[in-house]
Amino acid sequence: MKSVETVAWWLAVVGAVNWGLVGLGNLLNTGNWNLVQMVLGPSSLADIVYLVVGTSGLWLVWSKVGK
Repeated sequence: MKSVETVAWWLAVVGAVNWGLVGLGNLLNTGNWNLVQMVLGPSSLADIVYLVVGTSGLWLVWSKVGK
């Protein structure tokens, strides 16, 4: 189970960095710096990445609350 938590942690970090860049781009009025969409484009694959990252965050919360 340790490897699942490690993968979930890294996905949550990627999600946090992505949201931080979106916020920074909007704050500086320089556009949307969404790395997922920059790499994958606005596609179903990008939506899947968002779902996996969100699920990872929920997994981390659940694993901490469940202990």
